[in-house]
Amino acid sequence: MGLRFREGMIGTNPCRKLRITFDPRPERPHATTDEVDALAARMEPDDGLLTTTAAYTGMRWGELAGLQWTRTRLDDNPRIRVDPEFGALHEVRGRELELSPPRTAASARLVHLPPFLAEELRAHRERNPDSRFVFPGARGALRRRSNFRQRVWLSALAGDETRGWAPLNREMHFHDLRHTHETWLIEEGVPRVLRLERLGHKRKDVDDDYSHVTDVMIARMLKALQHRWETDGGWRWNQREEHPDAV
Repeated sequence: MGLRFREGMIGTNPCRKLRITFDPRPERPHATTDEVDALAARMEPDDGLLTTTAAYTGMRWGELAGLQWTRTRLDDNPRIRVDPEFGALHEVRGRELELSPPRTAASARLVHLPPFLAEELRAHRERNPDSRFVFPGARGALRRRSNFRQRVWLSALAGDETRGWAPLNREMHFHDLRHTHETWLIEEGVPRVLRLERLGHKRKDVDDDYSHVTDVMIARMLKALQHRWETDGGWRWNQREEHPDAV
């Protein structure tokens, strides 16, 4: 390309404005179990459950905003199926909302749910019996990420001095709940191959191709998430007045 530019075959060098940097990317923040609990307690019940679900599954915003009840199983083996064709909600040109494939092929997956989350989702469905989507916006409309961020997320992070709500992790984005989930899985000793599958990441290393997810791994992971909730979490929206970070 540089030779063609020097010989006048093209008018400008397309590489001229490229900037190459080898500086490490700043580490993204993650939340503790208590912080997720407090954030949820500062929101309306559906928004709080959306936040809790993101933290305990690692699902992306678009996967949750586009999640339909037909892809959600809350039986003896509760799980969410991220559909390969319509598994995520995308904002097109900043205005239009459409259901289309998730971010990558690896993102189409099963996400198993710990018992408490299945229970919370069942109660949530009873509150929204006619909804097509698990986490709809106002009047059943599809959610816009920017609206949620401005009206719900930033307010919860900022806190409320009149209610005694201290600021929480002000630099954290909703997407950082994915970082939060993987951090929790690492703390619990969940094998890398299961972490990759759960978060919808492609296997990249040779060792990944020789590792396999088993039912035993999944059961241990769900038990650990359930224990985390029962030990450090366990918030219910109708008990918000009793929550130490929400009074």
